[in-house]
Amino acid sequence: MNNVEERGHLLTEQVNPNSQNLDQLSALELVDLFNKEDEKTLIAIASSRIQLAEAIDKTAKSLAQGGRLFYVGAGTSGRLGVLDAAECPPTFCTPPELVQGIIAGGAGALVRSSEDLEDQAEDGAEAIAHRQITELDVIVGIAAGGTTPFVHGAIAAARGRGATTIFMTCVPVEQVKIEVDVDIRLLVGPEIIAGSTRLKAGTVTKMALNILSTGVMVQLGKVYGNRMVDVAVTNRKLHDRALRMLQDLTSLSREEAGFLLERSGRQVKLALLMYWTGLDKVEGASLLSQNHGNLRVAVEKVLGVRG
Repeated sequence: MNNVEERGHLLTEQVNPNSQNLDQLSALELVDLFNKEDEKTLIAIASSRIQLAEAIDKTAKSLAQGGRLFYVGAGTSGRLGVLDAAECPPTFCTPPELVQGIIAGGAGALVRSSEDLEDQAEDGAEAIAHRQITELDVIVGIAAGGTTPFVHGAIAAARGRGATTIFMTCVPVEQVKIEVDVDIRLLVGPEIIAGSTRLKAGTVTKMALNILSTGVMVQLGKVYGNRMVDVAVTNRKLHDRALRMLQDLTSLSREEAGFLLERSGRQVKLALLMYWTGLDKVEGASLLSQNHGNLRVAVEKVLGVRG
């Protein structure tokens, strides 16, 4: 698909019959219409649950073996990928290179329209080559309308290098076919404003990316129960969250939790391991490393019971 005329049949380009009088609605009627249409995002996620789970499993396996996760997109799709990647280090204390976002047009496209740059498949392929993608890496191509050449070029190049490839789009497979390892179709239907995929399509994409990255991090041991134990303690809010986690999961007072947090080098996961097992900082860090950072497994190794 190389020109606009060929894209008119796409689901994301269709006219929504429920919003044909959009310019005549009151503000409240407009809000109610958005709310009704956005209900379709939940249905789309539920319909893609098997594919999302497969994407989580494959990505976690690759990252556990030393691979990296890359999101590739243009426009809104690219921005959403960059956002999800940027949120991983503070949330899960991951190194910046572990999860990366690639957007057509580079950093400048995050704040300025650069739609013309999405039409270059060779630029997508070049982005893959530049980052020296290998068979250990995972590439998630994000394209609401499914046809973005930049994304297709990146996926083709990544497949050529043996990487795991995932496609995330809002059009059915019969409209856009692609060879990938996991094909995620988030079908939310036509937008309230025809073709404006920053709306439902953008919302459902953000939801899917939240599920994917969080699911991967859970499988990598970045969470204990439902606690963010790998949080990077870099400001007052996160310091307070760290102390509250320690208090909730131990019998320590806030002051005692503060002392423990400092002794662990401000690492909540290590602080908990030290408290539960009696290990010192060096011993605890070594045990966590041996168990790929999984706190529950590390505790079981010492205590012989489930942590």
